[in-house]
Amino acid sequence: MLKVDSLPVVVVGGGAAGFMAAITAAEAGVEGVEIWEATAEPLAKVRISGGGRCNVTHACWDPSELVAHYPRGQRPLRGPFSRFAAGDAVAWFAERGVELVEENDGRMFPVTNSSATVVAALRAAAHRAGVKLQSQRALQEVTPSTDGFLLQARGMSEPIRCRRLLLATGGHPSGRRIAAALGHQVVPPVPSLFTLRLDAPWLTALAGLSQAPVDLELQVGSERFRQREGTVLITHWGLSGPGLLRLTAFAARTLQQHSYKAELRINWCGGLDTEQLQVQFAVARQELARRQLGNGRPELLLPMRRRLWLALLKQAGLDVNRTWAELPRRGEQRLAGLLLRTELPVIGRGPFGEEFVTAGGVDLGEVNMATMESRYVSGLHFAGELVDVDGVTGGFNFQHCWSSGWIAGGAIASALACKR
Repeated sequence: MLKVDSLPVVVVGGGAAGFMAAITAAEAGVEGVEIWEATAEPLAKVRISGGGRCNVTHACWDPSELVAHYPRGQRPLRGPFSRFAAGDAVAWFAERGVELVEENDGRMFPVTNSSATVVAALRAAAHRAGVKLQSQRALQEVTPSTDGFLLQARGMSEPIRCRRLLLATGGHPSGRRIAAALGHQVVPPVPSLFTLRLDAPWLTALAGLSQAPVDLELQVGSERFRQREGTVLITHWGLSGPGLLRLTAFAARTLQQHSYKAELRINWCGGLDTEQLQVQFAVARQELARRQLGNGRPELLLPMRRRLWLALLKQAGLDVNRTWAELPRRGEQRLAGLLLRTELPVIGRGPFGEEFVTAGGVDLGEVNMATMESRYVSGLHFAGELVDVDGVTGGFNFQHCWSSGWIAGGAIASALACKR
């Protein structure tokens, strides 16, 4: 009979969720926890996230509000977030020497403004707890056995047995393949958090310009998706920015089904309606009567960037040198129509995903969210992006990693303690 080494816990995936789970289990008293990372560099996504700053979480303290930022997984996440949410993540990192600071938009970064601080804290916490990191160890096959699993990794001559197995492989296809081989249904992954390519040369000529607040509406087939008072960034291919990324996250699967063909409608006036805009135009005709259209704007349109204002005047067929007193009614109507509802054809995704996030993964109906354990395979747990959960930009995806990893690690420790 083949004799194999035995471990209490193997965490597959050395990312945010994997480290949190391993640390939590080890700090709860489990000895012999190992992290298997397929690459030479664990926590790589943490290191490069947020432009090297690492958006650790978001200052959204109420779990019932927090779940609204997850296009997939809102209802199932209510339980996990009631146990470990943004405030808990802030406290967890503070206890390990990482102070987080909140920016104006709610995003939270380390006070050092460097992701290296977060990476160092996670690695130090794992080391102190006795977690062993095995880099360049790619899991290839899992075989359920009596009281655990047999694991075969690339380059290993013999398998290793473990009692509890946690898959936290992120968006890498290896984790989905193993989950499917163990009998789980995997929702096909599609990109989330992506920019849009537009057929609008007049707009893309303004590349580099950001505008807020704007209202967005995306018509994809018969479905509509809306985002109010967001920030957008005009690019040389179309549109990006936090408001647009949130919109595409919620529309991700529908857009993929329609080959990323849609119509985008933009209200550049931050929520103003037709009646309010007419009042602004009436006031401008009186108070700005002698000012040229290109040099004077109604008060509520002052936040609009001048380059955008000039481009919209041109699109409306108006002479920027004409005065407000000379503005024809039909010209005013065309301008109002563009301000309130600029319609732009979407012809595809932008050239890259902003936050390396996918929608899809292990079906949440097959996971006990109180323990992150498989409902089909005893002793098998999941955490992080491998499950069918994804959040919008702003630290929400990392928050799910911290929460699911903490819950899985605690559940593993409790299960092993019961069998001692």
